[in-house]
Amino acid sequence: MTPEREYMMDLIIEAQSNGARQSKACEILGITPKTLQRWKKGGNQQDGRIDAKHKPKNKLSGMERQRIINACNKPEHANLSPSKLVPTLADQGIYLASESTIYRILKEEKLLNHRLKSKPGKKIKKPEALVATGPNQIYSWDITYLPTEIKGLFYYLYLVMDVYSRKIVGWQVYEQESSALAADLMKDICQREGVQRGDVTLHSDNGSPMKGATMLATLQDLGVVPSFSRPSVSNDNPYSESLFRTLKYCPQYPEKSFESLAAARVWVGKFSYWYNNEHQHSAIKFVTPVQRHTGEDRGILINRKAVYLKAKEKHPERWSGDIRNWDYIGEVHLNPGKATIKIPKDQAA
Repeated sequence: MTPEREYMMDLIIEAQSNGARQSKACEILGITPKTLQRWKKGGNQQDGRIDAKHKPKNKLSGMERQRIINACNKPEHANLSPSKLVPTLADQGIYLASESTIYRILKEEKLLNHRLKSKPGKKIKKPEALVATGPNQIYSWDITYLPTEIKGLFYYLYLVMDVYSRKIVGWQVYEQESSALAADLMKDICQREGVQRGDVTLHSDNGSPMKGATMLATLQDLGVVPSFSRPSVSNDNPYSESLFRTLKYCPQYPEKSFESLAAARVWVGKFSYWYNNEHQHSAIKFVTPVQRHTGEDRGILINRKAVYLKAKEKHPERWSGDIRNWDYIGEVHLNPGKATIKIPKDQAA
């Protein structure tokens, strides 16, 4: 044993004799109790994990491995998956290995191929991660059903929201789903919000109105960048899904069906005004979407923080910790991943 290790062991023994715990003494010296235990045993003083190479006791031999490959390559077994091959051989009194082991060997030998008439499964990448640092940078939109008095017949609510501020920037109710109608709505929104080319990325799911030729051509003319969710993955468009839940579960939502298209439009108009101007949204620190969209929320949050600090200063005994976090939210992410792309407001197409 080296003098340094002997000295460290003496320090630990001395610390323990004075009432210290061994684990704490080891922590101060930068070693673990396991290391100390190994030093006390003597023999090989090096870390056994550095050059340790353990051969599994149950590892297949080269001959056993080759028997598995030969069995899988037999013509009568060509169409059998390992999950069917193992019981088939068992019926003949033969057991070579488990299904998982055979799968692993075939994968290592590159013998696993898709042989069905159907196309092999394809992994669809998650949509590109986006970050909004201000209003009119990322929009999310979708279509939901509104019930009518005729069973099986619905009105279609087109709803576009700003991801950064949660403001409903545009909506319309129609009697049908149409790419052309969606394109008209988007033109109106860009004109009303003063959207310039390259300002906005519009995210949606993969419905036909979203990917229709008229809609895509209109987005190209407007300089709006389209973004799409993965098929059948609602989590890729969470903001619109959350907004629809708020709409359909709010107390004002009618218990009965809408009697006409005009009635549906009147109700959605009232909801949109309430949501934008009166609803204190929990995800944006309980300010309204319009306050967030116009930048008023900065002053509101600063004032709230000052009120809380004053209250804590007046009665500190009533506060067990810090005040509530009223810090301004500077970034909002859509489908965040390992890498994100920021969309500056002044970006040109």
